[in-house]
Amino acid sequence: MTRLADYFAVVGYDHNRGRNGVRGGKILQRFPERDWPDTPFIDGLELFCQPQGWSLSCERQEPQFFVCVLTDFNASRHYCAVLGFNEPHAITPTQHHADEEEDGLEVTGNGSGSTGVGGNGNVVLAGGHHSIMYAPRCLVLVSTLDCLQTFRNCLGLVYTVHIEGLNVSLETLVGNMVGYVQVPPPGGPQVRFSIGAGDRQALQPPSSPTLPVTNTTVLGLFSQLGIRNVLVLFCAAVTENKLLFHSVSYTRLTDGCHALKALIYPFHYRHVYIPILPAPLVEVLSTPTPFIMGVHSSLKNDVSQLMDVIVVDLDGGSIRVPDSLALSLLTEPHWSEAQNALSHVLHADLSTSDNAFSSSTPPLATPHVLKDKQVRAVFMRLFARLLQGYRSCLTLIRIHS
Repeated sequence: MTRLADYFAVVGYDHNRGRNGVRGGKILQRFPERDWPDTPFIDGLELFCQPQGWSLSCERQEPQFFVCVLTDFNASRHYCAVLGFNEPHAITPTQHHADEEEDGLEVTGNGSGSTGVGGNGNVVLAGGHHSIMYAPRCLVLVSTLDCLQTFRNCLGLVYTVHIEGLNVSLETLVGNMVGYVQVPPPGGPQVRFSIGAGDRQALQPPSSPTLPVTNTTVLGLFSQLGIRNVLVLFCAAVTENKLLFHSVSYTRLTDGCHALKALIYPFHYRHVYIPILPAPLVEVLSTPTPFIMGVHSSLKNDVSQLMDVIVVDLDGGSIRVPDSLALSLLTEPHWSEAQNALSHVLHADLSTSDNAFSSSTPPLATPHVLKDKQVRAVFMRLFARLLQGYRSCLTLIRIHS
C-alpha cells in the first residue's frame, strides 16, 4: 500500500521579498512538517507553483489546476498537483507606487494603480485610503502516484471548504489525504474513501506497474500536431534528442509530454523530464543531455535561439527541427506502414469515403479512450517489427573459468 499523497503544502506570495525588489513565493505551511524517511520534501517547490513567476494582480483570476512532474536522482517521478487562486491584499498608494518604481513590482491585469474600480473593490483610486491587489496562493499535493483526477477532486474540496468557510476541519482533510488514505499497488482492487468533507471517491489502481495510463492524451497529441509531426517526435525521442514543448496551457504541456513518453513503451524514458519548466530555470535548457521539457508560450522567443533543440508548438500544431540537427527517421517500409495504420485509426471514414452507395446505418463512432488505445497499439506493433530477430545481432562471448 502507498500513501495517496506524501505532502500537502500551502504556498503564497512573499510580500517581504517583494518589497526588496525580488518577487517570489514561500512555503506558508506544509504537512507533515518533517520529511518522510523514504521521500524527502521537494526543495524549490514554490517555483513550480507559479511557473511564469510570482506577481500581484489588479483583478481576481479564476482558480487554475495543473500538475508538474519532477524527476529525482533515482529517475523516480514526483507529481505536484497545484490548485492556484488569488486572495486580496491591501496596500497603501504610497507603498504601491514605491513598489512599482523602486522594486519593479510587476502588476498584471488591465487596470493601473491610479484608476479605481467600484463595486467589487478591485482597485481604489490613488487618492483613496488604500488599494486592493490580489496575491496568488497555491494548494499543493505532492505524490509518487499518477492520480491526477483524484488530486483535482481533493484540492477542489479543500479550496471549497477554505473559501466558503464550511464547518469542516481543514486539518482532518489534510490528515486524511497525507496519512489515512492508502492506495493498493498496480493490479489491486478499487479503493473507496472520503477525506472528511462528505465526499465519496473511488480510485482504481492501474492494471500494470509498467504500462502507462494515457486516457486520451495520446489522441490529443495527434489532434494538435498531426500524424507526420508526431512520428517525427517519436523518432526524436527514441534517438535521444532534446525536445521542448511550448503552450499557453500548463495542462496541455503535461499531457503532451506524457503522451510522447507513453508512445516509446516498452522503453522507459530515463533522461530529464520536466513538462512544466519555471521561467527562472530556463537556463536548464542549455544542458548537454537529452530531455523532454515544456515551457509557457510567453518564453518561446527566449528559447528560439537554441541550436540543438527540437521545438514543438502545441497550440500552433508545428515543430521546428534545427537545420544543424541530422534527425534519424524510420526507414521504409516502417514509416509508410505506421503512417497508414495511424490514418485508418484516426480517420476511419477514409476506407468508405469513396463508396458509391453509403450504408443506411452509419458506423458508430469509436470512443476516444478506445481510439487512444488503438493508436498506441500501432506503435506497439511497430516496435515488435523493429525488434524482431534482434538476437541475431548479438555477439555472445563465453568466458570459461
